[in-house]
Amino acid sequence: MQNIYLLLFSLYWAQGLPVGFMTHALPVILRAEGVSLTHIGGFGLLMLPWSIKVFWAPLVDRVGSKRWGHYRSWIIPTQLLTVAVLIGLSFLPITALDQPLYLLAFFMSLLLMNTIGATQDVATDGLAVTRLKGEQQHWGNTFQVVGSRLGFIVGGGAILWLIDALQWQTTFLILAALVFLNTLPILLFKESSVQSQNPTEKVDQARFSLRSYFQYFLNNRTLKRWFLVLITFKLVDGLSGPILKPLMVDLGLSLSQIGVYITMLGAFAALLGAGLAGLCLRFISRAHTLFIFSILKIISMFGYAWLAQQYEAKHTVNEWVIYSINALEDMISAMLLVVMLTLIMQYSRKQYAATDFTFQVAIMATVSGGLYSISGIFADHFGYSLYLNFIVVCSLLSLIPIWIWKKAAKNN
Repeated sequence: MQNIYLLLFSLYWAQGLPVGFMTHALPVILRAEGVSLTHIGGFGLLMLPWSIKVFWAPLVDRVGSKRWGHYRSWIIPTQLLTVAVLIGLSFLPITALDQPLYLLAFFMSLLLMNTIGATQDVATDGLAVTRLKGEQQHWGNTFQVVGSRLGFIVGGGAILWLIDALQWQTTFLILAALVFLNTLPILLFKESSVQSQNPTEKVDQARFSLRSYFQYFLNNRTLKRWFLVLITFKLVDGLSGPILKPLMVDLGLSLSQIGVYITMLGAFAALLGAGLAGLCLRFISRAHTLFIFSILKIISMFGYAWLAQQYEAKHTVNEWVIYSINALEDMISAMLLVVMLTLIMQYSRKQYAATDFTFQVAIMATVSGGLYSISGIFADHFGYSLYLNFIVVCSLLSLIPIWIWKKAAKNN
């Protein structure tokens, strides 16, 4: 079973490399080039494939090669296609951002890479759900978060640092090489067929429809309340996503500082948080840890609201205070993610492994991505301080669905 942990680690690391660039490095690069918060928020449309991947998830569940392994036959091609797109991106110079034709090619390349990555994620999630049992789930999700955060360290933080030291092409060729290296474990992995937990249940996946699938969540009291948790869980991240890194730029941090001390240090803190969450889940119930970590998330957002107040009051803030607030938020977010993914896996049926997991994650991604795309407009209009205080209030309100679900799960 250790082999499956290492395999998942490598797959989510490879997945986190390009995503780390788009979510961590790209907003900083655009802000440093003078792009407005509104336009930076608009780049959230690049994450659309992660929201709509549920529409082709049933295909991934239904179609696959028995010879190569059902999910393995999806993962290997998508990994190699990601390598190809990264190599192609290396030939698009960052200095040409002001040219419409280049900007369109850049946007479309990133959108293609996200579509490929989202498909790889569907197959990887299906592989994880069918292989991990009971107590193995939270450790599997710990390795998932650790792998993806390590990808963020390299794809987000190291990119910002390397762009200052190396050329754009060299940097992206290094990213392509890392994704390829993380393809080797799945090439060596032998995927055996896994039977449904209930062998007497016959599932006609060819007739699968989203309408019938929604009934799985809406016909059960606990799952109906869990559905509300999924809708509100990424509310705060979506509202704050486009403005936290630009706030660092406006506070006076350089690209190298943001790359090393914000993105990379924050990602290391997230690795620590993922490990702590895995340990906590051994001794505390999943419902309790979700509620406790959500309260800690609110505290971390208070820190950002305080930073915004200091910025607008033109007060100087020690750089290490900024680094610490960012690291705390990243650590708590990773703790929450491990718990959330473990619960998502708990509510995923084996016969719909990739689709169940993808559907739940897609709900969160849709909320987060939609808010990400428009939140920059509100931040530009209201300013950092007022907007971040509003986000703190939203984080308090998001505790309500968790509490309602927690009571329903206890009584079920």
